[in-house]
Amino acid sequence: MEDRGQLALFSCGAGKPFFRKVLEELNKIYDKEFGRLRKTQIYTPKTREVKFSNGEIKTVIEDYVRGKDIYIIQEFDSPLCKKNLHENIMALMTAADAARYSDADSITAVIPQFPYSKQNKISKREGIGARIIASMLENSGVDRVLTLDIHEKAIQGFFNHTKLDNIYASVEFIKYIKENLRPNISNLVFVAHDLGAAEMARFYSEHFNVDMAIVRAYNDSTNTDDEFQLVGDVLGKDVIVVKNTISTGKTVLKAVDILNRKGAKSVTLFTSFPFFNTIESHDLFKEYFKENKIKRVVGTNAVFKGEDFIENNDWYDEVSVASLFAEVIFSINHKLSVSELLKKKKIKEKIDG
Repeated sequence: MEDRGQLALFSCGAGKPFFRKVLEELNKIYDKEFGRLRKTQIYTPKTREVKFSNGEIKTVIEDYVRGKDIYIIQEFDSPLCKKNLHENIMALMTAADAARYSDADSITAVIPQFPYSKQNKISKREGIGARIIASMLENSGVDRVLTLDIHEKAIQGFFNHTKLDNIYASVEFIKYIKENLRPNISNLVFVAHDLGAAEMARFYSEHFNVDMAIVRAYNDSTNTDDEFQLVGDVLGKDVIVVKNTISTGKTVLKAVDILNRKGAKSVTLFTSFPFFNTIESHDLFKEYFKENKIKRVVGTNAVFKGEDFIENNDWYDEVSVASLFAEVIFSINHKLSVSELLKKKKIKEKIDG
């Protein structure tokens, strides 16, 4: 069963909160699969990060990892971490390099957030940041990457030999919708906040067999409706706006304003990456919630906010994607089909729905 080597799981500094969640879910899977016969324990080697006076970062693996099937968990833009994005990137790269030089059997980077993913095309005289990150991961010895809702599927083509598995938060979002909005599902409309999110909105609308709409920007400055236009009908509907990433929230809240003016009964936002990069963005969402302009913002713990944030912001709900990553890690380590795993989940959704 484990000819890939014993499953070894550890994290860099910014990934520790998500690491604990994934480890908890992995132990549940092992207990369910093997029960009292369970002999295999998940190996969690000790690591530490060193920061030098000139700002350089390195990760040190303090325990034996030769022959292990290693999974390194790291977040980059983490509200609970004092290190910045670039320090967290180097912490991961040096961790992978350390595992390679320690004769690990295989190395998988578990990175719910793929850094620089929006920099995926050539525009004038600019570099392609996502391709640079892909090259860094490969050069550091990473054999496989697990990420969540990657911004552009073309990024998979930036890797020469490293495999990239893209996990979808929609599995958990659909479950949340069925558990919390079941009486009103027939009244739902899924809205893309721009043309780029249309495919995502279409996926949800087809799954629930309801309508979709799009809020698109005008290409000229002669309009009279805040430079946005609604394509579709939301009058009297419970609207769900799907968005891959919320950074400051200003753009998506302009879409919310349009939806409210067009007579939406309620507006709920779903996002895979709830960064909320500024204090002002927290205040904006709180204000919109108090004024009943939004019913709720639902995000994943791919951006780990912490219990205090959730308790102190009644406009925000969190769904965990840790179990998704745990199941994929288990499947890879035991040479089970990842695609079959996700296919089974889709079948179960249809049966339960």
